[in-house]
Amino acid sequence: MTETDRTDAPSEIDPALRLDARDGLPDGLRVLVKALPPEVWTSHAGFGGLTRFWLERHAAFRRILDRIAEEAEAAASGGTAVEAYAPSLYRHASVLLGELHGHHTIEDAQYFPQLRRLQPAVAHGFDLLEADHRDLDARLHDFAGQVNQVLAAAGEGTLTPDGVAPFAETLDGFRIPLDRHLVDEEEIVIPALLTLSSG
Repeated sequence: MTETDRTDAPSEIDPALRLDARDGLPDGLRVLVKALPPEVWTSHAGFGGLTRFWLERHAAFRRILDRIAEEAEAAASGGTAVEAYAPSLYRHASVLLGELHGHHTIEDAQYFPQLRRLQPAVAHGFDLLEADHRDLDARLHDFAGQVNQVLAAAGEGTLTPDGVAPFAETLDGFRIPLDRHLVDEEEIVIPALLTLSSG
């Protein structure tokens, strides 16, 4: 399914709910997670398969980004040689960028349109998550540009710990909104899937 296959156009997103403004989901989108909070997910009869995979992918994104941040801090402080740091940054950043792009693409094209129709109580939540993806795409573009600057300096032999420091300092500007999105997505998607599995 593609965006042109949708019969329900997404509604406008309140600026107060944009990714860089909110600190959680509004009450109107928490109806399912209130009935099925995170502490009961893994013991739910419908947990497994897709729900487990979804959470595992999110956990992997967090681990990779944490690793990138830890290694950047170590390189910026001189604890890791920049010659060893650059290849690791390339590997981890390539995986993160590719996996996040693929994950968001299949969500927007496949899962969200279906869940929007099947779970009308939180339909607006999928509009919100799609808006997050557009925001994150811009942030991913900036992140990739910063990675490329570090790698270019490494390729030229001019990378120093001081040259890594600006990159290390900007990572929370990507990591924090990404985690906000992942948490909110989990609170919408996982209860939605569990509810459907027991319906």
